[in-house]
Amino acid sequence: MNIDVIIGILIPFAGTTLGAFSVFLMRKEMNEMVQRGLTGFASGVMVAASIWSLIIPALDQMEGQGFFTAVPAIVGFWLGILFLLLLDSVIPHLHMNAEKAEGPKSKLQRTTMMVLAVVLHNIPEGMAVGVVYAGLLSGNTSVSAGAALALAIGIAIQNFPEGAIISMPLHANGKSKMRAFLDGLLSGAVEPIGALLTIVAAGLVVPAMPYLLSFAAGAMMYVVVEELIPEMSEGEHSNIGVLMFAAGFTLMMALDVTLG
Repeated sequence: MNIDVIIGILIPFAGTTLGAFSVFLMRKEMNEMVQRGLTGFASGVMVAASIWSLIIPALDQMEGQGFFTAVPAIVGFWLGILFLLLLDSVIPHLHMNAEKAEGPKSKLQRTTMMVLAVVLHNIPEGMAVGVVYAGLLSGNTSVSAGAALALAIGIAIQNFPEGAIISMPLHANGKSKMRAFLDGLLSGAVEPIGALLTIVAAGLVVPAMPYLLSFAAGAMMYVVVEELIPEMSEGEHSNIGVLMFAAGFTLMMALDVTLG
């Protein structure tokens, strides 16, 4: 594995770390409107990344196959959705601003389940980066170094507000700033780990690359629809979430088109 790949899979983790560090710079709990805007921005980045960085390359690999061109993308997408649905149902977690935890009953602390919710969120992002770099390492012509870097940068950009969104509420719920920072940092550690595991797995099954790309897309879209969009829309009506969604979407699209 070359240095460019190692740097690429660490870029998103750096975004989470920098975001979590903001707990040391801000005294108060994050403003609700700002939180909704950042959540909308993250949603836009993830949707654009799912399309341009994952689904379109999956379709490109099957070009010329007629009806079967879309089969791997459809199958992989649904497997990604079902995989996250399974994790959502077997791991106890608590979404931001929610009163009732999801998953099996647990005696875990509220703050621990909040961290687990972010870990669940980060799993598909790590898989997405991993599968794209696996495609690059395999010499797959539908995945370029620029496209892989664009995805890593895009995920890092949306990870920055996510790091802040998890560390600041943890501090507001009673944890020290250092502990809140470390929990935010650790919630993002699943991304490089997931990326490495995906690279190893994808290297063994290169012919399955279209399925793996769309699998990661389905997992990311599950997170957006099940978690992020409801969070950016809750409370008093505001257009900030939609506007920031559009900003995140266009930024990620521009990154992929420019670098890819």
